[in-house]
Amino acid sequence: MSQTVPHPAVPAPPASASGSATEWDSWRAERRRALTSPTGNLALVETRWLPAGERPDAEAARAGQPDTVTVTTLTRTDLVTGEPEYGLRFWDSASPALLRFEGTEAFPYDPAWVLEASYTPVPGARQTPFEHIRDNGGTRDLVVPGDIVLTLDGHTYTLSAFDDDGTLLLVFGDPTNGSTTYGAGRFLFVRRTADDDRRVVLDFNRAFVPPCGFSDQYNCPMPPRQNRFHLPVEAGEKLPLFGGLPAQH
Repeated sequence: MSQTVPHPAVPAPPASASGSATEWDSWRAERRRALTSPTGNLALVETRWLPAGERPDAEAARAGQPDTVTVTTLTRTDLVTGEPEYGLRFWDSASPALLRFEGTEAFPYDPAWVLEASYTPVPGARQTPFEHIRDNGGTRDLVVPGDIVLTLDGHTYTLSAFDDDGTLLLVFGDPTNGSTTYGAGRFLFVRRTADDDRRVVLDFNRAFVPPCGFSDQYNCPMPPRQNRFHLPVEAGEKLPLFGGLPAQH
C-alpha cells in the first residue's frame, strides 16, 4: 500500500472553549488510537532520503515489502543548498514499537493548566530558526505567524509557535523534561478563540510527546530558548511505556 497523505497522531484542538475531564479522556483515547494506527508514530520504521535530483517512487519502494508495510513520500529543505530533498517513509503495522507499546503516562487533568494568552500576528509572518534533534546543531527556518504572550507564575513569556498546516504548534520545554516527561520537550497545539483573534488558549493538559518519542526515524524541532518555562509544567503527557520501560529515543 502506498500513500502521500499526512499522518496526524494528535487530535486537533477543540473549536470551542472546552476544559472538562470528560473531553480530555476522549482526547486521550483518540490520541492512543492515532498513535497505534498503521501509519501512526509507532509504525514508522525507516526514513530514507534520496540522492540529489532523484524523485521518490512509493509504489516501486513498496514492491517486495510485507503486507504490513505502507510507503509514503516526504519533502524537506537541504540545510546547505536550500534545495528540496525527497524521501520515503516506511510504516509497519507490526513494528516492534507497536507490539511493545503499553501506553503513554500522563498527569491527572487539571483545569488550572488551561490558560489564555494574547496573540499578535506578524504581517507577512516571519521565519524563525529551530534546531532539530537529528541535525547535529543545525537549524531549519519555520514560519512563525505571530507572537504569543503568556504570563505564568509571575513571569511573562513571548512564545514562538510555528504554523503546522494552519494550526499553531508550540514546542516547549520545562524542568520536568528528562525526569517525568520526555527529555527533548513537548508539543502543544494552540487554539485560537472564536470571538477574539488576538486571544489564544493553551491547554497544557493536551501537551504531548513529540513523534521522536515513539520512533527514532523522526527529526523533531527542539524548544527554542524563549519557549522554555522556568517552572514545572505538571500537565499533559509524561512518557511512553514500552514493555514497562519509558522511551529512550
